[in-house]
Amino acid sequence: MTVSRLTGVALAAIGLVAASAASAQTTFKMNVSVPQNSHYGVAVDTFAAEVEKRTNGRYKIQNFYASALGNEREATEAVQLGTLDLVMTSTGPIPNFVPELAILDIPFLFRDYDHARSTLDGPVGQEMLKKFEPKGFKALAWGENGFRHMTNSKQAVNSPADLKGLKMRTMENPIHIQAYKGFGIIPTPMAISEVFTALQQGTVDGQENPLTVIQAWKFDQVQKHLTLTGHVYSPAVILLGKPLWDKLSDADKQAFLAAAKEAVKANRARIDADEKSGVAYLRSRGMEVVDNVDRGKFQEALAPVFAEFSKKFGEAEIKRIREGK
Repeated sequence: MTVSRLTGVALAAIGLVAASAASAQTTFKMNVSVPQNSHYGVAVDTFAAEVEKRTNGRYKIQNFYASALGNEREATEAVQLGTLDLVMTSTGPIPNFVPELAILDIPFLFRDYDHARSTLDGPVGQEMLKKFEPKGFKALAWGENGFRHMTNSKQAVNSPADLKGLKMRTMENPIHIQAYKGFGIIPTPMAISEVFTALQQGTVDGQENPLTVIQAWKFDQVQKHLTLTGHVYSPAVILLGKPLWDKLSDADKQAFLAAAKEAVKANRARIDADEKSGVAYLRSRGMEVVDNVDRGKFQEALAPVFAEFSKKFGEAEIKRIREGK
């Protein structure tokens, strides 16, 4: 066999190996509701890098940002139906799929970030992750959206009385809607991707979101007033379709779980950074910020709603979370 013939055979063999490697790679699509430069963006980018590294390139995660493949509810439903592989979503739409998890959206349930994170990382949170499986999901890990604050274009909000009659965009979440009615707010559920335009056009007066989301969506351009109510802690969760999970080898399952843990670390670190700089940044953008908030008054305003939540979820279960370390 001539040298040129040998070279040709070798190149053909290399081509076959390359083709085999390429065909062995599986790509999963993942959707988030906010832009890439955000607390979710850094999480799913970290997740993608870790999955590829930990599976030696056999799995690749293709990320889509700013609701490119649907808003949170649509994307979560798509994962359940198997038309989308992965989503990182707030718990906003989750009670529509796993009703028991609505308890996490009760206002003033968590004292601070340490309390929320330790609860979700501990037995309570891990029990709740298992509740996704009968509904067609594998919940890989709890991340977070953060503590939510209120913005509006009408007036400074110093007390619950200032909220009465304001049309506020809310998540498509029955617990939030019920609570905000207790404040006298006119809740208007809509997907996050629609909110900027709704605020710009005056369809709604305000919205409520963590500082990191307010910055990511540039709501400072269409909102004048920010009040640091911290009225709800909003968790997030990384979901994979259960049929896809069941097809993974045990080693690959561990790789996905480890990658999700790294994603959560990146997610929380970004939120911590945005919490430290967010108020000063939004003030520099012209927002007027009420940061000396009597949260006790806001809690008192919701006393009738809290009584209804106690009946719905059980006082003991609420107390278990609220008094956790």
